Amino acid sequence: MSAISQLPPFLRKMLTSPPRAGEGVHNWLFRIARHLHAHLNAFDMIDLLESCVRGCGRPVSRKEIQDAVQDSIACAWRPNGNAGPAPSAAPTWPSVNQEKRSAITRGYGGLADLWEESKPRVEDSEGHTEMIIDQLFPGNPLLCCGKSNSVFNTKPRNEWRGKLSMLALIVPSPMSAITGMTQDGKQSEHALSNTGARRFLVCEFDSGTEDEQAALLRHLGESVPLVCVAHSGGKSLHGWFFVADVPEDEVRCFFNYAVSLGADRRLWTRSQFTRMPDGLRDNGRRQTVFFCNFTALEVAR
Repeated sequence: MSAISQLPPFLRKMLTSPPRAGEGVHNWLFRIARHLHAHLNAFDMIDLLESCVRGCGRPVSRKEIQDAVQDSIACAWRPNGNAGPAPSAAPTWPSVNQEKRSAITRGYGGLADLWEESKPRVEDSEGHTEMIIDQLFPGNPLLCCGKSNSVFNTKPRNEWRGKLSMLALIVPSPMSAITGMTQDGKQSEHALSNTGARRFLVCEFDSGTEDEQAALLRHLGESVPLVCVAHSGGKSLHGWFFVADVPEDEVRCFFNYAVSLGADRRLWTRSQFTRMPDGLRDNGRRQTVFFCNFTALEVAR
């Protein structure tokens, strides 16, 4: 533990009071590894973290710690106060780590396991869109919803009431204004400039079986609260992760990791449409919701 004494006070405090099992050990390893890169080499980091989580209440393998150290490199804290990689208009993303993806899909169950964990479970064919959207977006925020990428509107949530189950798309964060300016200088109700602060980050996996995609979402849910999983009506699952008030660099780190497992990088853009939970796709198929857990949203209210 002598290495701890050479670290900044906030890191010393974090390292001497790690979480217990069930309180986010996996996420804690990743978050603290981001900061340790500026002070220790990888081998010392692994040894230090291994000693800190020993006795946390569950077995923590050395490989889990090694993965946290490796995965945090891309967004490690830098001495100038920023997190890497440096922001740019066209962010770069990692390639898919097939070995890690395969290990996760083998070890995290499948779609049935995801459905079993849902609270509440959607067990009938009735429409649940309104209930779900009320949970995801309490109050009366501006929402941008549409039938397609070219047919959409931004309205207060209450003006959408009773209509959402027939729509296919929604921006997963509230809008800040009815209209904004697009990058080509046109006024629009769907632009990055009138999209508000990020509330949800959606991860979509459109490769692999539904069971494999569900396993990946369950794994990611160990780090950030997974509150909803909807089927695209095609071949993919869309997982909604609650990230309101989380620093953007931490959200970027999380999404960087998701992309390394095969998540669609286009959904990083705050204004990007995602599938309306329990909405209706243009092919007539219902975008069925397989998982809900609104606990994190209730705590945040």
